[in-house]
Amino acid sequence: MFGLFKKKDPIKKLEEQRARLLEEAMHIQRSGDLRAYAKKIAEAEELEQKIEAMSAST
Repeated sequence: MFGLFKKKDPIKKLEEQRARLLEEAMHIQRSGDLRAYAKKIAEAEELEQKIEAMSAST
């Protein structure tokens, strides 16, 4: 019941987005589209940098 009022962790949300991007990148790589794969990996790396910055400030 008290979980309703709990604040969501923004770092956890970013980590979930990063994991989703990495999974999409894996499927794209298997299909052979390396340019799209590189783009997804770059997006995942940007999220990783945001996660590290948020973790350091906490």
